[in-house]
Amino acid sequence: MNDTPAYGLWMLVVFNSAIFLMFAFSFFKPQTARDWRTFGAFAAFIVALFVEMYGFPLSIYLLSGWLQTKYPNLDLLSHNSGHLWSTLLGEKGDPHFGALHIASYVFLGFGFYLLSSAWNVLYHAQRGKSLAMTGPYARIRHPQYVAFVLILLGFLLQWPTLLTLLMFPILLLMYGRLAITEEANMRKQFGAQFDAYAARTPRFVPSLRNEASST
Repeated sequence: MNDTPAYGLWMLVVFNSAIFLMFAFSFFKPQTARDWRTFGAFAAFIVALFVEMYGFPLSIYLLSGWLQTKYPNLDLLSHNSGHLWSTLLGEKGDPHFGALHIASYVFLGFGFYLLSSAWNVLYHAQRGKSLAMTGPYARIRHPQYVAFVLILLGFLLQWPTLLTLLMFPILLLMYGRLAITEEANMRKQFGAQFDAYAARTPRFVPSLRNEASST
């Protein structure tokens, strides 16, 4: 039996967007213009996601011809149909209990945890006019950007759309460029100290060699 159509729910769009953006804002606490650009790009992704999830399913609409041909029994107005990965992978049953949906919660949870942990370290470092090198910053140089990417990946696993899939690589490029700009500023401010830190600490992906040597 098909579930009830779940689109045109604009109050849910506003509510869910506000909740996730408030969480991200409270953990990230943007201060500089660069921070606001980072947060703004993330906010655009979140709003686009929930507009399609509860407002108007643009991706489903654009793909409707192909989906109806490939999956003739698929109810395109069903909320479950928006979980396109489950449909494309041929999964049966409620997609909310599928492996990808559960994995999305892991990405989201760890992303928000990393965002909060990194901001706490960065806040105290900025107050003391020192270089952030402890906590998540001891493993990677840009844990906050990595946290945002993990959150975005979590949402993409849960509810992929054409717009967010297009936005994702653009955001990766944007965060990469912001990280390089940030490092140039840190190099000017901290000089050799930052160079030594950068030499032993990867930019985005923790080094297994460093993990092994620290145990």
